Parts: sequence; C-alpha cells; structure tokens
Amino acid sequence: MKKPGLLLSLLPVALLVGIIILSSSLFDGDLTSGPAQVALVFAAAVGSLIAIFFLKVPWEKIEDAMTTNIKNTGNAIFILLMIGALTASWVQSGVVPSLVYYGLKVIHPSVFLITVFIFTALISLLIGSSWTTIGTIGVAMISAGSILGLHPGWLAGAIISGAYFGDKISPLSDTTNLASSISGVKLYDHVKYMLITNVPAVIITGIIFAIVGASAVSGVNLDVHSQMQDIASTYKVSGWLLLIPAFTIFLMIKKLSPILTLLLSALFASVIACIAQPQIIGQICPYDAYSWKTFFYAPIKLMSSHIDIAAPNEMLTKLASTNGIAGMLNTVWLIISVTIFGGMLEAGGFIQTITEKLEKLMRNTASLVTTTMATCLFCNVALSEQYMAIIVPGNMLRKLYQDKGYEGRLLSRSIEDSATVTSVLIPWNTCGAMQAGVLGVPTLVYAPYCLFNYISPMISIFVAAIGYKIWRWGKRIR
Repeated sequence: MKKPGLLLSLLPVALLVGIIILSSSLFDGDLTSGPAQVALVFAAAVGSLIAIFFLKVPWEKIEDAMTTNIKNTGNAIFILLMIGALTASWVQSGVVPSLVYYGLKVIHPSVFLITVFIFTALISLLIGSSWTTIGTIGVAMISAGSILGLHPGWLAGAIISGAYFGDKISPLSDTTNLASSISGVKLYDHVKYMLITNVPAVIITGIIFAIVGASAVSGVNLDVHSQMQDIASTYKVSGWLLLIPAFTIFLMIKKLSPILTLLLSALFASVIACIAQPQIIGQICPYDAYSWKTFFYAPIKLMSSHIDIAAPNEMLTKLASTNGIAGMLNTVWLIISVTIFGGMLEAGGFIQTITEKLEKLMRNTASLVTTTMATCLFCNVALSEQYMAIIVPGNMLRKLYQDKGYEGRLLSRSIEDSATVTSVLIPWNTCGAMQAGVLGVPTLVYAPYCLFNYISPMISIFVAAIGYKIWRWGKRIR
C-alpha cells in the first residue's frame, strides 16, 4: 500500500465539492433529495478506484471501513427516525399548535428571536442534546416564527445557535464528553475552560439576535390574533397538552436512552391525539372516533406517513402537514452516503496525508489553534460526520500538543469550538442534513444566520492570539 500525496488526497474532496456546487445551482439548492447523495457516492467511487489502482489498497479494506462507518452511525439514524415520528405526533396531538398559540400570546414579536435563542440554549443545556432540542422545541418555535412573518433563515439560525451553545457546555452532551476524553481532560475542567470563549460568544450572538429581532418585525403587518383564532379553530389548544413535552424532558433528565425517550414520547403523544384531537384524527382515520381500531390505526399512520390537514390559511396548513418517519428517509439516505465517502477517505489514507500537511503550519499558539480548527472543519467537510471530526483530530493532535508543552484543555476546547459547531453548516454532513430535514429549512438557507457557530471559533482564535489563560505545563504564556 502506497501513501497518497497531497494533490491526490484532495482530488476526491475537490470532486465532491465541485459536484455539490454545480448541483446547488441546477437543483435550486435542493441538495438532500438526491443530488448530494449521488455526489457522495460518485466521489467515493472515484476515490476507491484511485486507492485500488494507484495506491494498491485492497477493496476489502475500503469495504470494511465503509461498513464500520455505517454501523457507527446506526444510533444517529435511529434517533433521526424517532424524531420524525415525534415531530408528527407532537403536531397532530396539539402540542406544537399549543406551544405556537401560547408563544404568540405571551411573547412579543420584537423579542421573539432572542427568546427563541435563549430558550433553546437552556433546554439544550438541560438535556445535553442539540438534536433533540431542535427536533422538538425547535419545530414549534420555527412554526410560531413563520406565522409572525420572520425569515426562516433567521429563525433556524437562532434555534441552532442556542441549541449548539447549550450542547457544547452541557456535561450531559455526548460531544462534550467525547472531546474531553479524546484529549485526556477531565469533563468539568473542559467545560469550565470552554466558558472563557463561549460566554463572550453567546453574549455577542444574543445582542445581534435581539437587534435583528426588534427590527425584523417592524415592517411586518400581520394579524396575529387572527392566526391564533385559526389555530384554535383547527386544533383543541390546552395547557394540559404541555405535559407531553414535560414528560419527554423528564425522561431525558432521567438519562433514558434518547431513542427510547423519543419513541415513548411519540407513542404517548399519538395516543393523546386520538383523545384530544378527534377532529384531526377524523381526517386521518377511516374508523369511528374512540374505537379500538382508531387507537391502533391513527398512531401508526401519523407517526409513519405524510398527512395533510385542512386548515383555514396557508401558514397553518403548512404547520399541520407532517411526514413522520417517511419524511426522514432522504436524510437517512444522505447519512449512509456520507459514511461511504468517509470510509473511502480513511481506508485510502487520504485524510491522514491532508492532516499531516496541516500540522506543519503550527508554529505558535494562534496558528496551533487555527490549524486545529481548520483540521476539524476539513474533517467535517471530508468525513461528513461530527464525531469523526472530533475523534480524528483529537487522536492525531493530542501527542503534538503534549510535545509542544500545551495542556490538553486547549486541544479539547479548540476541537469543541470548531468540530461541534461547524458540522451543522455543511449540507452533506450528518448534522447539516439532520437539522435541515427537521426544521424544513435547507442548510444553505440557514447557514449564514447561525451566528454563534461562526462567532465561537473566532473568539477562540482571538483568545489564543492574545494568550489569555493559555498554559504550558501549568504555566501561563502571558
């Protein structure tokens, strides 16, 4: 087996990016319905041919890497499918309409954007999962914001920014635990060290969302009261329905498996829908209300399939239309394609060559952190998987940081401030595909508005450049 050169290593990645850019223009930005998947598989095929014929890599090794990656993403796929079921059940049971109704009633439009940012940050911090926060509370918030006439990019940006901030600093987060363990740092030492860069980042982000939110609705002439009446005429709105998300949060706090938590919540909400929303179930189910057939047919139908509900206006019709698990299948297809491409890059030695070249750029603290972040970003683009963007740089750079005398906290924070937050900005990354599918906003539409996800790495580089609380073997540099 030969070691690939830099240009050869970059060829599959360049091919992928080129096809994605061309597809984005030809398919009007709708990448996840097929173009991105085909691009990933085609680039993986080209890379595999290069590895086999030029680098003498056995096909069995490439195949093993691909199948291993698919196995490792199985948990993410199951979570994604359960979020599809949960979202549909929460809408048709009246949970999301009730959240939207009370949100429109209580939250003034001018502070809606900043409220969404703060609320999703707190929920994500509490449960330690950006995915679950976005797939539950985020869906309700983007629906309410759409009714207010806010731009979907700004809405999704506020939801994602808040959710990823909470996820990053939550001790319950899988990425937080992974980044600390891969860097050899105690969990709470890692979390405390991240506050140095993330507190300024979240404050700056919050100020921007507050200013934008106050100005965004100034020119909007929308009868919110009329929208609330339409919601109440379509769904039975009740505060009791909020016990369903409370039940979900309770299960999360008890640290029940995310898959089981989402499934139990979806089943619970589906049964409640049969009781609380007979007028909705009547449009879904051909059987009499409250019959045993309805309680069997309706939950399966609404959790699995596309459903259209008659509503008084276009906005509410869009809110009431759900796809269940079936709506997540394109994203599952994308995730599988991503793992195939990432497996090819690993088995062919392409990713190792590229990251080794990046190491040579590390000459001082600022360049060390910047190059670490660039490596994590590259892994998010090339390997298309957030966990891989944490594991690969962490394993590769841990000894380098030690040799240069830096504490592991600098490595763990640099990884978390880049790999975690940039994954959601890439359409073919599992995180980008996931959030686009759940929120119904294409990645390229919301990416410019995920302010925290840009500000956090910039603050991290700035802090490294000025040497603030940067230690070498227990001694501060400045």
